[in-house]
Amino acid sequence: MVKLTMIARVTDGLPLAEGLDDGRDLTDAEMYKQQVKALFKNLSKGHNEASRMSVETGPYVFHYIIEGRVCYLTMCDRSYPKKLAFQYLEDLKNEFERVNGAQIETAARPYAFIKFDTFIQKTKKLYQDTRTQRNISKLNDELYEVHQIMTRNVQEVLGVGEKLDRKRFLFLF
Repeated sequence: MVKLTMIARVTDGLPLAEGLDDGRDLTDAEMYKQQVKALFKNLSKGHNEASRMSVETGPYVFHYIIEGRVCYLTMCDRSYPKKLAFQYLEDLKNEFERVNGAQIETAARPYAFIKFDTFIQKTKKLYQDTRTQRNISKLNDELYEVHQIMTRNVQEVLGVGEKLDRKRFLFLF
């Protein structure tokens, strides 16, 4: 089940949109949101190894797509199919780019596209039940190869940024 959805600009980690009710039924929701923000910060420093990745965190998995200058991220239960999570993100990406593409670079404040929440909520409902015929068909489609998506632990990903920053610091002195 999709638990959390956030969209951010990669160049500076600025959050652009979020599902407004995301995380209400989630214990430790703030902790996971802080992890997402730290992940966005790492991505803004150029610590993105892949344009599609799954990052494990406790009982959940962050799945993200980086397309151009935007990162689309969702957090799901570990049992939620990766393929559906990435198809959900693809749907969000396509609509977000269509509606807001020209204004992404000029957004100056966090959550500048908060009205996109309406689309996030409608799309999230379509993907909630993995057993619907629509979602079973999506799971069976060969839209893209999920096996190529790297899976990492959130601590590993966040630690990579810290190690690189330390190396840069040491190199300067």
